Amino acid sequence: MHLNFTWHMLAIVPAILLQACSVPLPDPTPPGDSVRHLAAQRLSVIVVTKRRSLEGWVGSRFSISNAPGDADGGSATPITDDGYFITADHVLTHSAGRHIFVVYGNGGDIRTAEARPVWRSYKGDLALIHAPIHTPYFYHWTPPLAWLPVGTPVVHGGISTGFKTEPGKLASSLPPEGLFTGIRKFKIDFPLQPGDSGGPVIDARGNLIGVNSAVEFLVPMETAFFIDSEGNRPNVRQLGEIIARDRLSRPSSQTSPN
Repeated sequence: MHLNFTWHMLAIVPAILLQACSVPLPDPTPPGDSVRHLAAQRLSVIVVTKRRSLEGWVGSRFSISNAPGDADGGSATPITDDGYFITADHVLTHSAGRHIFVVYGNGGDIRTAEARPVWRSYKGDLALIHAPIHTPYFYHWTPPLAWLPVGTPVVHGGISTGFKTEPGKLASSLPPEGLFTGIRKFKIDFPLQPGDSGGPVIDARGNLIGVNSAVEFLVPMETAFFIDSEGNRPNVRQLGEIIARDRLSRPSSQTSPN
């Protein structure tokens, strides 16, 4: 049995090496204004609070005086047209016993709904939530079987700095999904701030690569130097299976057609 296993491994090594040698060069085209407009249409925020409703805050156009005093949260990323969003798991750290709301851009016609967690990965810092609203503006994933090489131009849609940060690049590559089965981390070369977590990282065509997770600084002698930021990408096929199972288990009335 050990011999068979060894020969099997030897048989797949050339295939893996062949794929590794065929890593494409990055497309140098940076995300333009159209991609930022696309991100603005899909801008989504998570608010975690003990309040039962955000109507007063939303109705006042998000005035500070009406904001929930106990609010936690971050950014979210719509990935289907029926209310599924992904975010960083740590955005939901203090959600136990509290309400999770999504504020969804909807192309400029803002909508708000209470959401529920569907799946969470503490180790991978990813979470999937569902809100009972129609979400026609959502992201399509970059092809799961395509290489995303170092240097691929990207921009992000986090609520804190997403529309202030200049386009950046991937600082690490993402191999095809077929070579890995779980959540994959990747590096990006622009700094994030609190609130950006869970926001989309997108390529020059507006396709979704993953979501913001963390930022790393070096602090020698009280002066901070940015090193890199980190994003996470789920296994797209596995995430699709989770969503499919959840759709079957929930009443159809949980997603509003409006």
